[in-house]
Amino acid sequence: MTSNPEPVQPQPPTLDRFPLQTHEKLRYADTDRQGHVNNAVFATMLETGRVELLYNPERPLAEPGCSFVIARLVLDFQAEIKWPGRVDIGTRIAAVGRSSTTLEQALFQDGSCVATATTVIVNVNAAGRGQPFSDAALDVLRSYRADGSN
Repeated sequence: MTSNPEPVQPQPPTLDRFPLQTHEKLRYADTDRQGHVNNAVFATMLETGRVELLYNPERPLAEPGCSFVIARLVLDFQAEIKWPGRVDIGTRIAAVGRSSTTLEQALFQDGSCVATATTVIVNVNAAGRGQPFSDAALDVLRSYRADGSN
């Protein structure tokens, strides 16, 4: 009798796998009637991680007249977040294209992954069209690659 092997479950990410790390202090106002952090707040915390990468004044990415828009956001909830406390945010680059980049992010509370997200960000010019990244921006983005490669 042959048995089918159990499917391999992917391991949850750990914060140390993300080259860019920041955090948010949870506010009582973030909670809902059930006493846990509202699901919309997850997306707001992910924004904090994205902004620290995209708008870092020490490593600017946007060219004059350009900005960033979200083309796609996929958010997977893994567990509840409970108040009080803090949430750690990990951000890394999964892919870099001509005018877009794919970010992988994860939220952690007390060392446990509570959510993962993939976001496609497009660099757009004043006309709202995709604008190729500058060589300097490409270097910065590649420095945050998930696999550590440049």
